[in-house]
Amino acid sequence: MPYQYPILVCVVAQRLWEVAISRKRLREDIRDGSAQLIREPVFPVMVAVHAGWLAGCWAEVIFTEPPFVAWLVIPMLVVWGASLALRVWMMSALGTLWNVRLISRDQQEIVTNGPYRYIRHPNYLAVMMEVGAIPLLLGAYWTALIASVANGLVLWARIRKEEAYLESIEAYQEAFSGKKRLVPGIF
Repeated sequence: MPYQYPILVCVVAQRLWEVAISRKRLREDIRDGSAQLIREPVFPVMVAVHAGWLAGCWAEVIFTEPPFVAWLVIPMLVVWGASLALRVWMMSALGTLWNVRLISRDQQEIVTNGPYRYIRHPNYLAVMMEVGAIPLLLGAYWTALIASVANGLVLWARIRKEEAYLESIEAYQEAFSGKKRLVPGIF
């Protein structure tokens, strides 16, 4: 069995776990009446891009049988590991506020601990790292290129929508006015 399959299974399992947690939390948030789902036309596109990313990885591994490129393995494992660590750090900072959907809450708590001390959108940084690293680790080079560009475009629209909501909250403006979106001090 090629080394790529266990990695792909882990990534798919992680995504399915995240979707299950998000759905459960969304139901709970809406049921108590203090939250509403923010309409975002880009969300189905984001889901399609991420599904296409995973499908592209599988397809390239199965149909092209990419060569093992040893010098890429360690750096891409490091990037993937860093993306997972950032995601865990971000999710623990947000706690039950974390969701893959955008949710408007009557009493929106503004989280400024964890990675939010440094940047506004650590989850999107983690996703960008993962979308680039996983295909390169697996030898899915076309998927790395196409999915990274598509993901960048989707996240550009998603971040704008999310920030339109958050900027309407005075506490968010105060907490994040000097912080960059994705890379501390740069961007």
